Parts: sequence; C-alpha cells; structure tokens
Amino acid sequence: MVTQREADVSDMDIFNLREHVDNLVVFDRPHTGSGGAVGKVKRFGTFIARSTPPSVLNRYSPQMQSWIDDFVEAGKCDVITCEHSVNEIYIRPHFQEKVKTVVNVHSSVYGSCLNQLETGISENKLRDRLNLPLLRRYEQEYCKKFSDIVVTTEEDKIQLLKFKPNAQIPVIPNGVDLVSFPYRTSDPGGRRIVFVGAMDNLANIDAVCFFCNEVLPEIQKLYPGTTFDIVGSRPTKEVMELKNKPGVNVTGRVPSMAEYLHQATVCVVTMRTGFGIKNKTLEAMAAGTPVVGSNRGLEGLACDLPNVPLRAIRANQPDEYIKAISQIFDKPQLRAELSHNAREYVEKEFTWESAGKQYEEIVGAGYTTN
Repeated sequence: MVTQREADVSDMDIFNLREHVDNLVVFDRPHTGSGGAVGKVKRFGTFIARSTPPSVLNRYSPQMQSWIDDFVEAGKCDVITCEHSVNEIYIRPHFQEKVKTVVNVHSSVYGSCLNQLETGISENKLRDRLNLPLLRRYEQEYCKKFSDIVVTTEEDKIQLLKFKPNAQIPVIPNGVDLVSFPYRTSDPGGRRIVFVGAMDNLANIDAVCFFCNEVLPEIQKLYPGTTFDIVGSRPTKEVMELKNKPGVNVTGRVPSMAEYLHQATVCVVTMRTGFGIKNKTLEAMAAGTPVVGSNRGLEGLACDLPNVPLRAIRANQPDEYIKAISQIFDKPQLRAELSHNAREYVEKEFTWESAGKQYEEIVGAGYTTN
C-alpha cells in the first residue's frame, strides 16, 4: 500500500495499518498555500490546461510518483488499484501495457458538483458552474486510463457509463468492520441524536447546519432537553460555531465512533449532496442505532421498500425528519425493529469480507504472473 499521511494521522495509526499489509509506504501530503485571488486564478488556469482539478493537483507528490513509476517499471506488480479518483493522477496511461489498472470510484466528482448546484448548497456557485464542464472532461479522460472501473452504487455506475459506455462497471458496496462497530447491548432510550463523519467535508457541513437550523429547534420544542452530538474529526469554524446552539455538542475526533452511536437514540444522516454509499449509515446500522436518512444518506441501500423489512426511515424535508424522529423517540418497539433489521442487513450484505471477495475477482481476472 502506498499512501499519504494527513496531519491528524498518529504514529499509532500508522503502526496499526502496517499490521494489515505486507508493505506500507507512506509519504507526507504536500503543503499547498492558498495564494489568495491570484493563486485561485492560477489554479483555475491549470485546471483548464491540464484537465486536472486543483483538489487532485494539491495532493500530487513527485516523490510518490517516482516511487510508483519505479515499482511498475521494475515489474513488481500484476495489478495496480487506485482508491478513489483523487489518486488517479499517479496512474500513467502506459501502465495499462504492463499491468492491469483498476480505479475504485467512491463517487463521481462531476455528478457531485452537478448535484450541489441543483440542490443549491454549492459554497461557490460561480466557481462550480465554471468547473462543471471541466470536471466532466476530467472524469471522461481519467476513466480511459483504467482497465477496470469499480463503483459503490448503481447511480454512480449510470453516471460513469456516460463517460465509458462500453465498460463493464461492477458495483461493489462498501463494508463495515463488525468488530469496530459491535451491535449495541441495550436500547439507551432518551432523546439523544447523533451525526458522525469527517467535519471538514462540505456535504457533512451542510448536513449538520441544515439539521441544526431547520430541524433540531422544532424537535426541541416537542421534546425539551433533546441533544445533538456532531462526532467527527477536523470540524471547521462553521461547525464549531454550532456549539452555541442549545443542546449541540461538537466533539472533534473521538477514540470510538461506536461508543457515541451506542449512546444515541437515533442517528441522522441528513445529507443533501454527495454520491455513493455512506459509511456513516452502514456503521450506525451495524451498531444497531436507528437511522433516519435522506435519499443521499440511504443511497444504494434497500431500507424502506414494500417487500423488505424496515431498516431505516427516509426523510428529506424538515417536517419528515420531525415526524420520523418523534416516532423513534416515542416507540421502543420501532427502535427495536429498526435496530435488529439494520444489523441483520449489514451482516448479510455489507461486510468487508464480502466486498473483498468481490474485489479479488476483479483484480484477479485477466492477468497472468510472469
């Protein structure tokens, strides 16, 4: 495994990761300054010229590229897999002549940008309107470099087939570590709501701000004393300011997400943008915490169809969240039903062992060792 180290990754994190791979090579993430308005103009110009977004170029390490080039040229691997499109920059087009190249797309960057504009949550509409055709061209171009494309949901498959119409694009959903997210031993009851996720992510920031501003106050009118825990690393200033609202707690990074999920009455996944299966949803379901989620939050999951057990409650508008959360607060039997059905669903369909077997079939097909 070749990867980059974020600033909040500890030495213990690195040590633990080494236990799971034969060889771990870690590079520091490049430091990039903002550069003000001039810097933004230069980055946009580079985006136009090179067809590569600033978010990808900002992570580019020449040292890491050199290591990968040498490794591939030396014939030391049969397959090279790329986690998410943000790392596609390290895969050179000619690699396909030597090895099988696979990209595991967590979500379409073009689709996500388009969705943010359509839903009105873009933090910079002018920038995103300018970026949209460039992102389309970028995604179309980088897909050509890969022998195989893997996605986590049918929606992303449909999107990427527009860029590579004849491609075989298998859907392999994310999984959950059932040891790290054990099933809760009891129903805590109470009036405690939780949201989990990296809190420097735009979609997560929008999700908690929407909930705090449009849903939580109405819930607290009906159920005084209701609390809302925002649990996740790297909270931005905008997220930290939510602590000033009654009942809101912003934790930052915590040792155990599962602990907060087990203590919660309900987990909300109030995403209004962001494609792909949400790990936060799967983790809450694995922990046995009742989930109320949006269309985006429940993407790729069969949670509330007529012919399946109820595994989560769907909500998109404030009144829908209020109704769903009120039902969960008031009905212990509903909490038990959601908890049991969700855990059973994850155990059957969304373990990393299952995902790993499917992924092995992709990376193992179509090549021969020397």
